[in-house]
Amino acid sequence: MTEPATDLDAAIVRGAEAIGGHVAAARAAIGEVIFGQEKVVEQALLTVLCGGHALLVGVPGLAKTKLVEAMGTVLGLDARRVQFTPDLMPSDILGSEVLEEDAHGRRSFRFIQGPVFAQLLMADEINRASPRTQSALLQAMQEYHVTVAGARHDLPRPFHVLATQNPLEQEGTYPLPEAQLDRFLLQIDVDYPDRDAERRILLATTGAEEVRPRQALSAEDLMGAQRLVRRLPVGESVVEAILDLVRSARPETADKAFADKIAWGPGPRASQALMLAVRARALLDGRFAPSIDDVAALAPPVLKHRMALNFSARSSGETLEAVIARLVERLG
Repeated sequence: MTEPATDLDAAIVRGAEAIGGHVAAARAAIGEVIFGQEKVVEQALLTVLCGGHALLVGVPGLAKTKLVEAMGTVLGLDARRVQFTPDLMPSDILGSEVLEEDAHGRRSFRFIQGPVFAQLLMADEINRASPRTQSALLQAMQEYHVTVAGARHDLPRPFHVLATQNPLEQEGTYPLPEAQLDRFLLQIDVDYPDRDAERRILLATTGAEEVRPRQALSAEDLMGAQRLVRRLPVGESVVEAILDLVRSARPETADKAFADKIAWGPGPRASQALMLAVRARALLDGRFAPSIDDVAALAPPVLKHRMALNFSARSSGETLEAVIARLVERLG
């Protein structure tokens, strides 16, 4: 029997109030060890609240690895790290079958799980592995199980991939294909900290004692928050803003001023990502429903890795960031 609308709304409010405090505590706990990256922390939390995966892009030394480690501790998740290298094989991530012989001489295969069987997997420098190895994550990220020797193996829940990528050093790397980029809910750009934040980093990390993150959530709490995110109401104006924004970024449906600049645009996954992300942002801010401001704030990390400019636009000095900013301005 379906709950009456008023009872459903009251249940959502109660759930948001209960979970909102835990999520705020998790955000504060991560902020105790990650300085000057408030937007990065927010977007990383949004990713896991939506049940998705994120691509962290930044130069070395900006605490990307430390962020993932801190999130694993704070959210109570089993976290593992894989350093991607050119010689990494798919079995190094997924696992493999080994032949064993028992005391009676009977032989059988046993599957040994790889590091992908974690709740939070850090794929460090993911573009350093070959396309064959990169593709090993495709099924896991989309279907939450892997297939080895014809047998299906389900991954633990929740399951999230936080991958890192260096935007500068491209020698010996393999750019991620569009199919895999589209599986990342957000592309999170990690910039340099400001002077005050860097001062805090110096004082906190070069002393005799290191601040350790504290657990603020459990895996069960996180999955409860993920279910709540999908129940938060979204107003018609926000739905229309999401559709307007995503469709205006496609060359087939964009205005001529933008169609002449865009080589290819975002698919329906971008709309789905925005729909979930604006709900999660509202929950993170203690609100019960998202607004158009949430759509505007999350447009860059949702769209940047899902569209590309054509040669003419790039040669004239146009940038994706500038195009997305102008598309956002049209939302009013």
